[in-house]
Amino acid sequence: METATAENERASVDREAQDLKRRVGVNLEKLRKKRGLSLERLATLSGVSRAMLGQIEAGESTPTIALLWKVARGLDVRFADLLGDDSLAGDVQLLPVNRSKVLRSSDGAFESRALFPFDSRRRAEFYELRLRSHHTEQAEPHAEGTYENLVVHSGRMRLTVGDSAPVELRVGDAVYFRADVPHSYQNPGSRDAVMYLVMTYAEPHL
Repeated sequence: METATAENERASVDREAQDLKRRVGVNLEKLRKKRGLSLERLATLSGVSRAMLGQIEAGESTPTIALLWKVARGLDVRFADLLGDDSLAGDVQLLPVNRSKVLRSSDGAFESRALFPFDSRRRAEFYELRLRSHHTEQAEPHAEGTYENLVVHSGRMRLTVGDSAPVELRVGDAVYFRADVPHSYQNPGSRDAVMYLVMTYAEPHL
């Protein structure tokens, strides 16, 4: 029988998922219209179907990490522009864990939790990544000039960037790489991997 604590935690996760779905829909529609793009044109630029884009804008579909990267690249915006609301202000900003922005892969084996406040001027983003044991996550090329700096907190990770040989990382190892080419994160270990990632963009985006 589910405990009251478990029920509350699940309800909190559900509320956050609904809020994230709504927020992404609002931001997608705003950014698309600001650029004068129809759903059909954005579908062509991003490789995401018009029907799916419409469902996301209407808050009817929960987008995956891979899908949002495609949309962000099609719009030529930062990933965070699809997630944020510019509502935070001040020199000290608390980001409670129970209000985290968490995105997942379609199978739930890869999670990305934003660890930074969203605003339209930021050129760096900070994420906590969780990768299930023996899972591989294929990442789309990001905007030109984007770099990632990643450190392994627990577990193991095998990184492949473009046509380069895979790089093996263990706890405490860090890697810096160009992320505007296809790349993949693989967990070859028997336990889940936790990593911290800083992403930097070449130029400020709207």
